Amino acid sequence: MKFGVVIFPGSNCDHDLISVLESLPNSEVIELWHKDTDLQNCDFIFLPGGFSYGDYLRSGAIARYSPIMKSVSEFAANGGFVMGICNGFQILCEAGLLPGALLRNTNRKFICTNLYLTPGNTNLPVTNKIKKGAVLKVPIAHGEGRYYADVQTMDLILANDQVLFYYCNQNGEIVSDSNHNGSLNNIAGICNAGKNVFGMMPHPERCADDSLFNSDGRIIFESIISMANEMVAR
Repeated sequence: MKFGVVIFPGSNCDHDLISVLESLPNSEVIELWHKDTDLQNCDFIFLPGGFSYGDYLRSGAIARYSPIMKSVSEFAANGGFVMGICNGFQILCEAGLLPGALLRNTNRKFICTNLYLTPGNTNLPVTNKIKKGAVLKVPIAHGEGRYYADVQTMDLILANDQVLFYYCNQNGEIVSDSNHNGSLNNIAGICNAGKNVFGMMPHPERCADDSLFNSDGRIIFESIISMANEMVAR
Protein backbone atom coordinates (compact mmCIF):
# COMPACT_ATOMS: atom_id res chain seq x y z
CA MET A 1 0.00 0.00 0.00
CA LYS A 2 1.27 3.45 -0.89
CA PHE A 3 0.77 5.99 1.90
CA GLY A 4 1.04 9.75 1.55
CA VAL A 5 1.80 11.91 4.60
CA VAL A 6 0.99 15.59 4.14
CA ILE A 7 3.47 17.91 5.85
CA PHE A 8 2.41 21.43 6.80
CA PRO A 9 4.58 24.15 8.35
CA GLY A 10 4.26 23.30 12.04
CA SER A 11 3.68 19.55 11.61
CA ASN A 12 5.66 17.74 14.30
CA CYS A 13 4.29 14.20 14.29
CA ASP A 14 4.94 13.51 10.63
CA HIS A 15 8.10 11.45 11.09
CA ASP A 16 6.64 9.49 13.99
CA LEU A 17 3.83 8.53 11.64
CA ILE A 18 6.15 7.84 8.71
CA SER A 19 8.27 5.54 10.88
CA VAL A 20 5.23 3.45 11.82
CA LEU A 21 3.91 3.29 8.25
CA GLU A 22 7.30 2.24 6.89
CA SER A 23 7.39 -0.64 9.38
CA LEU A 24 4.20 -2.13 7.94
CA PRO A 25 4.50 -5.01 5.44
CA ASN A 26 4.42 -4.15 1.73
CA SER A 27 4.14 -0.42 2.36
CA GLU A 28 5.62 2.63 0.67
CA VAL A 29 5.50 6.10 2.19
CA ILE A 30 5.62 9.40 0.30
CA GLU A 31 6.10 12.79 1.98
CA LEU A 32 3.69 15.32 0.45
CA TRP A 33 4.50 19.00 0.95
CA HIS A 34 1.45 21.17 1.62
CA LYS A 35 2.13 23.43 -1.38
CA ASP A 36 2.08 20.50 -3.79
CA THR A 37 -1.08 19.36 -5.54
CA ASP A 38 0.01 15.94 -6.83
CA LEU A 39 -0.88 13.09 -4.46
CA GLN A 40 1.49 10.82 -6.44
CA ASN A 41 -1.03 7.99 -6.81
CA CYS A 42 -1.12 7.27 -3.09
CA ASP A 43 -3.74 4.81 -1.85
CA PHE A 44 -4.18 6.34 1.60
CA ILE A 45 -3.51 9.92 2.71
CA PHE A 46 -2.58 10.91 6.27
CA LEU A 47 -2.69 14.36 7.83
CA PRO A 48 -0.38 14.20 10.88
CA GLY A 49 -0.47 15.99 14.22
CA GLY A 50 1.34 19.16 15.14
CA PHE A 51 0.62 22.88 15.10
CA SER A 52 0.04 23.76 11.45
CA TYR A 53 0.68 27.47 10.90
CA GLY A 54 1.21 27.84 14.64
CA ASP A 55 -2.50 27.20 15.31
CA TYR A 56 -3.23 30.83 14.49
CA LEU A 57 -6.93 31.77 14.20
CA ARG A 58 -8.06 28.22 15.07
CA SER A 59 -6.26 24.91 14.86
CA GLY A 60 -6.36 23.82 11.22
CA ALA A 61 -8.13 26.97 10.01
CA ILE A 62 -5.24 28.11 7.80
CA ALA A 63 -3.94 24.68 6.77
CA ARG A 64 -7.29 23.82 5.22
CA TYR A 65 -6.46 26.42 2.51
CA SER A 66 -3.10 24.86 1.61
CA PRO A 67 -2.98 23.95 -2.10
CA ILE A 68 -2.79 20.21 -1.42
CA MET A 69 -6.11 20.23 0.42
CA LYS A 70 -8.02 20.72 -2.83
CA SER A 71 -6.44 17.52 -4.11
CA VAL A 72 -7.15 15.75 -0.82
CA SER A 73 -10.80 16.84 -0.99
CA GLU A 74 -11.15 15.58 -4.56
CA PHE A 75 -9.44 12.32 -3.61
CA ALA A 76 -11.87 11.82 -0.72
CA ALA A 77 -14.88 12.74 -2.86
CA ASN A 78 -13.87 9.95 -5.24
CA GLY A 79 -13.75 7.42 -2.41
CA GLY A 80 -10.07 7.72 -1.51
CA PHE A 81 -9.03 6.99 2.07
CA VAL A 82 -7.93 9.92 4.24
CA MET A 83 -7.08 10.00 7.94
CA GLY A 84 -6.22 12.94 10.18
CA ILE A 85 -4.62 12.55 13.60
CA CYS A 86 -4.91 15.35 16.18
CA ASN A 87 -4.16 18.50 14.16
CA GLY A 88 -4.97 16.48 11.05
CA PHE A 89 -8.42 15.79 12.51
CA GLN A 90 -8.86 19.51 13.14
CA ILE A 91 -7.88 20.30 9.54
CA LEU A 92 -10.36 17.77 8.14
CA CYS A 93 -13.17 19.33 10.18
CA GLU A 94 -12.17 22.84 9.09
CA ALA A 95 -12.12 21.64 5.46
CA GLY A 96 -15.62 20.16 5.78
CA LEU A 97 -14.38 16.63 5.10
CA LEU A 98 -15.60 15.58 8.54
CA PRO A 99 -18.65 16.89 10.40
CA GLY A 100 -18.45 18.94 13.59
CA ALA A 101 -15.56 20.87 15.11
CA LEU A 102 -12.78 20.59 17.67
CA LEU A 103 -13.14 23.25 20.38
CA ARG A 104 -10.98 24.38 23.27
CA ASN A 105 -10.69 21.80 26.06
CA THR A 106 -13.18 22.47 28.83
CA ASN A 107 -10.40 23.10 31.36
CA ARG A 108 -8.84 25.65 28.95
CA LYS A 109 -5.49 23.87 29.27
CA PHE A 110 -3.23 21.85 27.01
CA ILE A 111 -3.55 18.20 28.00
CA CYS A 112 -0.74 15.69 27.47
CA THR A 113 -1.40 12.28 29.01
CA ASN A 114 -2.15 8.63 28.32
CA LEU A 115 -5.79 7.66 28.35
CA TYR A 116 -8.06 4.84 27.24
CA LEU A 117 -10.16 4.33 24.13
CA THR A 118 -12.76 1.79 23.14
CA PRO A 119 -13.96 1.40 19.53
CA GLY A 120 -17.33 2.48 18.23
CA ASN A 121 -17.69 0.91 14.79
CA THR A 122 -15.30 -2.04 14.38
CA ASN A 123 -16.14 -2.64 10.71
CA LEU A 124 -14.16 0.29 9.34
CA PRO A 125 -10.86 0.22 7.44
CA VAL A 126 -9.05 1.65 10.49
CA THR A 127 -10.75 -0.48 13.16
CA ASN A 128 -11.45 -3.85 11.52
CA LYS A 129 -8.88 -5.77 13.60
CA ILE A 130 -10.06 -4.30 16.92
CA LYS A 131 -12.53 -6.37 18.90
CA LYS A 132 -15.74 -4.79 20.16
CA GLY A 133 -15.21 -3.76 23.78
CA ALA A 134 -11.41 -3.70 23.49
CA VAL A 135 -9.54 -1.04 25.46
CA LEU A 136 -6.51 0.74 23.97
CA LYS A 137 -4.09 2.92 25.91
CA VAL A 138 -3.24 5.87 23.66
CA PRO A 139 -1.67 9.29 24.40
CA ILE A 140 -3.28 12.65 23.72
CA ALA A 141 -1.57 16.04 23.37
CA HIS A 142 -3.88 18.92 22.51
CA GLY A 143 -5.45 22.15 23.67
CA GLU A 144 -8.39 22.10 21.24
CA GLY A 145 -9.62 18.53 21.24
CA ARG A 146 -13.19 18.85 22.51
CA TYR A 147 -15.36 17.33 19.80
CA TYR A 148 -18.60 19.21 19.18
CA ALA A 149 -21.48 18.91 16.72
CA ASP A 150 -24.99 20.31 16.76
CA VAL A 151 -27.85 18.04 17.76
CA GLN A 152 -28.93 17.17 14.22
CA THR A 153 -25.37 16.38 13.12
CA MET A 154 -24.71 14.30 16.23
CA ASP A 155 -27.91 12.33 15.68
CA LEU A 156 -26.76 11.50 12.14
CA ILE A 157 -23.27 10.49 13.32
CA LEU A 158 -24.69 8.10 15.89
CA ALA A 159 -27.41 6.73 13.61
CA ASN A 160 -24.90 6.09 10.82
CA ASP A 161 -22.36 4.40 13.13
CA GLN A 162 -19.66 6.99 12.41
CA VAL A 163 -17.88 6.96 15.77
CA LEU A 164 -14.36 5.51 15.58
CA PHE A 165 -13.48 5.69 19.27
CA TYR A 166 -14.88 6.77 22.60
CA TYR A 167 -12.87 7.91 25.61
CA CYS A 168 -13.33 5.31 28.34
CA ASN A 169 -11.79 4.14 31.59
CA GLN A 170 -9.41 1.23 32.02
CA ASN A 171 -12.36 -1.15 32.16
CA GLY A 172 -13.83 0.09 28.90
CA GLU A 173 -16.66 2.01 30.57
CA ILE A 174 -17.63 5.21 28.74
CA VAL A 175 -17.93 7.58 31.71
CA SER A 176 -17.53 11.32 32.20
CA ASP A 177 -14.43 10.93 34.37
CA SER A 178 -12.56 9.49 31.38
CA ASN A 179 -13.49 12.41 29.12
CA HIS A 180 -10.47 14.68 29.68
CA ASN A 181 -11.32 17.36 27.12
CA GLY A 182 -15.11 17.47 27.44
CA SER A 183 -16.00 16.00 24.02
CA LEU A 184 -19.69 15.41 23.38
CA ASN A 185 -20.63 11.80 24.09
CA ASN A 186 -16.98 11.02 24.96
CA ILE A 187 -16.16 10.98 21.24
CA ALA A 188 -12.45 10.63 20.45
CA GLY A 189 -12.74 10.06 16.70
CA ILE A 190 -15.24 9.90 13.86
CA CYS A 191 -15.55 9.15 10.16
CA ASN A 192 -17.60 10.71 7.39
CA ALA A 193 -20.90 9.33 6.14
CA GLY A 194 -19.10 7.55 3.28
CA LYS A 195 -16.73 5.89 5.79
CA ASN A 196 -13.57 6.69 3.86
CA VAL A 197 -12.43 9.79 5.80
CA PHE A 198 -11.33 9.33 9.42
CA GLY A 199 -10.21 11.59 12.24
CA MET A 200 -9.10 11.06 15.82
CA MET A 201 -7.51 13.27 18.47
CA PRO A 202 -5.37 10.63 20.27
CA HIS A 203 -1.99 9.68 18.77
CA PRO A 204 -1.78 5.98 17.78
CA GLU A 205 1.58 6.60 16.09
CA ARG A 206 3.05 7.40 19.51
CA CYS A 207 2.17 3.97 20.87
CA ALA A 208 2.87 1.63 17.98
CA ASP A 209 6.30 0.28 18.85
CA ASP A 210 7.51 -2.01 21.63
CA SER A 211 10.46 0.32 22.25
CA LEU A 212 7.91 2.87 23.51
CA PHE A 213 6.63 0.29 26.04
CA ASN A 214 3.20 0.57 24.43
CA SER A 215 2.10 -0.79 21.07
CA ASP A 216 -1.68 -0.52 21.49
CA GLY A 217 -1.98 1.96 18.62
CA ARG A 218 -0.38 -0.35 16.09
CA ILE A 219 -3.58 -2.30 15.59
CA ILE A 220 -5.10 0.74 13.87
CA PHE A 221 -2.38 0.66 11.21
CA GLU A 222 -2.59 -3.13 10.97
CA SER A 223 -6.32 -2.72 10.29
CA ILE A 224 -5.50 -0.54 7.29
CA ILE A 225 -3.09 -3.16 5.92
CA SER A 226 -5.71 -5.87 6.52
CA MET A 227 -8.20 -3.83 4.49
CA ALA A 228 -5.66 -3.45 1.67
CA ASN A 229 -5.03 -7.19 1.61
CA GLU A 230 -8.76 -7.89 1.39
CA MET A 231 -9.12 -5.45 -1.50
CA VAL A 232 -6.27 -7.15 -3.40
CA ALA A 233 -7.79 -10.58 -2.79
CA ARG A 234 -11.15 -9.64 -4.32
